[in-house]
Amino acid sequence: MQRTITFAGDPNIGVFARVVGDIAIIPPESPEEFKAAVQEALKVKLVETTIQGSSIIGSLVAGNSRGVVVSGLATEEEIAVLSEHREIFLLHEHMNAAGNVIMANDTFVAVHPDMPADMGKAIAEFLGVELVFLTLGGVKTVGMAGVATNKGVIVHPRASDSEITRLEAVAKVPVGTGTINMGSNLVGTGLLVNESGYLAGNATSGFELGRVEDVFGFLE
Repeated sequence: MQRTITFAGDPNIGVFARVVGDIAIIPPESPEEFKAAVQEALKVKLVETTIQGSSIIGSLVAGNSRGVVVSGLATEEEIAVLSEHREIFLLHEHMNAAGNVIMANDTFVAVHPDMPADMGKAIAEFLGVELVFLTLGGVKTVGMAGVATNKGVIVHPRASDSEITRLEAVAKVPVGTGTINMGSNLVGTGLLVNESGYLAGNATSGFELGRVEDVFGFLE
């Protein structure tokens, strides 16, 4: 089965797409090869839309099986497409790049440490999860510094022991460190993963793929 792919030649596939459980939100102009690989590897339904007219879906969307958090600048048409698959929470504040500032599964949501407390609490209540304000390796954009499923979490390789301990307390699944695309610390930029499988950017090494498989329980 295919384990690596590009998005129109770009290995940063996590910038262009967001997997939320059994759906993958992708831009309408996604190459057919990319669509087929996502469906095969992740066993998902494809949801094709832009967000605020942009193709960088991974930076603008986050969520779990209960709902999707999306930039408040999304259009009515874009929101309507997403609403067919999940409940929607709009980020209207200045920190609205949801995919960059939020990492979530069905147990927890980690958010940018400078996010207003009331916003963080509202997101956690909407998703039905426990909340943690967090950095990973000192990086505040936790949505790109880590990737979470209901089976595991992979984070920035320089995440400190205290950061990992705080994350483990709410995640209730294994937390491991790793890189993507031949050394990128921002694992979220190059990895799409759910409980069924994963896809990484095509610059990802065999060792890096092995870490992904280990953390998320895909090793046989």
